[in-house]
Amino acid sequence: MRSRTIFCGATTIALVASSAAKPADLEPQLKLPQAVWNWSGGYIGGHAGGGYGRTSFSNPHGPSIYGGIVDTPAFLAGGQIGYNWQNNSWVFGIELDASGAVSEGTNTCLAPSGLVVSANCKAGPSLFATGTGRVGYAFGALGHTLAYLKAGLAWQNNRGDVVNNFEGRGLPQEKTHFDYGRVGGIIGLGVEQALTPAWSVNVEYDYLHFDGPSVATASTVQLPPFAILPADTTSLTSNYHIGKIGLNYHFGVDPEAAQWSGAPLYAKSARSVPPIFYAPAWSFEGGSRLWLSRGRFQWDHSAFRYGRPEDPSILVSRLTYHGLDGLSGELFGRVDSPWGVFLKSNLGIGGFNKGKMNDEDWLPHKGRSYQNTLSRQSNGRFTYYTADVGYDFLRDTNYTIGGFLGWTYYSQSSDTIGCVEFANPRNRCLKPGDNRIVGSEDTQWNAPRIGLSAETLLSERWRLNADVAYLPWTYFIGRDNHLLRDETTFIEQRGSGGGGVQIEGVLSYFLTQHISVGVGGRYWAMWTKKRGDSLCSSSGCIGDPSVFGKYSMERWGTFFQASYKFD
Repeated sequence: MRSRTIFCGATTIALVASSAAKPADLEPQLKLPQAVWNWSGGYIGGHAGGGYGRTSFSNPHGPSIYGGIVDTPAFLAGGQIGYNWQNNSWVFGIELDASGAVSEGTNTCLAPSGLVVSANCKAGPSLFATGTGRVGYAFGALGHTLAYLKAGLAWQNNRGDVVNNFEGRGLPQEKTHFDYGRVGGIIGLGVEQALTPAWSVNVEYDYLHFDGPSVATASTVQLPPFAILPADTTSLTSNYHIGKIGLNYHFGVDPEAAQWSGAPLYAKSARSVPPIFYAPAWSFEGGSRLWLSRGRFQWDHSAFRYGRPEDPSILVSRLTYHGLDGLSGELFGRVDSPWGVFLKSNLGIGGFNKGKMNDEDWLPHKGRSYQNTLSRQSNGRFTYYTADVGYDFLRDTNYTIGGFLGWTYYSQSSDTIGCVEFANPRNRCLKPGDNRIVGSEDTQWNAPRIGLSAETLLSERWRLNADVAYLPWTYFIGRDNHLLRDETTFIEQRGSGGGGVQIEGVLSYFLTQHISVGVGGRYWAMWTKKRGDSLCSSSGCIGDPSVFGKYSMERWGTFFQASYKFD
């Protein structure tokens, strides 16, 4: 209220002084600043985002002892169209949107016991569409900030496979494929900021849920005693957590109205000087973050070298590292030039001593249909960086929106301790209490980034910024060490292609004109498509590639930051 009073008083004094100093014929050229923004009207725009989903597979043979849920990281991009009605500060609206998605995930399913050859389930959405109602409240300087809730109907196209894992030589390999559309529900919340009379930017979180159809499963092998379990069906359900950045154009606005008729968003007082995002000069912001995160790494080892057809979905082994709770510290910075070109980067290092590793094997010819050993993780380490160059195609003293190109690197290593068999007691493993190191895994990921970056002041002191990046290609190298075998062996791992997504957002508060603190969230995922592993020991390596391998990683969590801005 005080800032609005100061603003109106200053405007009145300026108009009176201008009227006294200028001829009367110039008076019609003076324009009153647009004091309060009205959200009523139609709009159209685009968005980009990412996040993760989970598709659950029911088990027709009984409760699963492991798996049954497929994690599906996703990048999506699309467009939206909508209409708003404003009554005082309340804003009501409807919106339709559609998105294409890049997503893929796999996991074990249909595993009722260690006596049955379980399956490898693959799932991933390719399209989303939603129709929602919105209710929001306009607040902040001149009503330019809108906080809203949304809910309505959603539709997805989900596709994937249910593939029996290695059943032994001489047996036909069974698999089924599904590709379906399904109606579900969506709820979400977001913040939208009016940048100019024609443009606004929003940051949004959505939760989507779908009950899926019944999908056919193939017959499978039980051993011992040898038996064929008949084909059946599995029921699917899926849900997704998605973050998005959207840019909207509002209809019915003068195309030449690129700014707010000269009206500042925030009035300055003698005791309060708000920060400025963009100025026609060089600026730099840098600081540090503390990231509390959880990680996951998965390696699928296919059956190709065992005489199976070249179908990498048929597995003989899978290693899944999960619950890798870690803490990292990082430095970050951004340089802005007078021409709108910017550079930004972060560099972090962290560690973890928590987590588990499940080692699954399907080797019926050795009398074990399915085995799964559980081990602990320790001595975990991870490092990462991103480096981007971009251009702000929309910018002003209170916001910047730009696109960027860059590179990301992530490496992780840990030791595997102990070994407990819980699926098939016939499998030899360590005795309880034997906590020797039985293996280790070292991984490195590299990928280019293409993304969108947005920052805006929600009020005089509060800032919201978000980044969404798509990784169109990944390159992975790693080494898996086995230490319990008579001869120590390791596998040289290679992977490329695939894709990934990196998304983060942070809400920060300026303590002074230059110093800010904030809290944010981040989700990173990468996966490969082309495969190639080499089995090695002290005697040498067997071919390259000798088997197919597929790799995926995720790390997500909350971070706290402090920064200083030089103008």
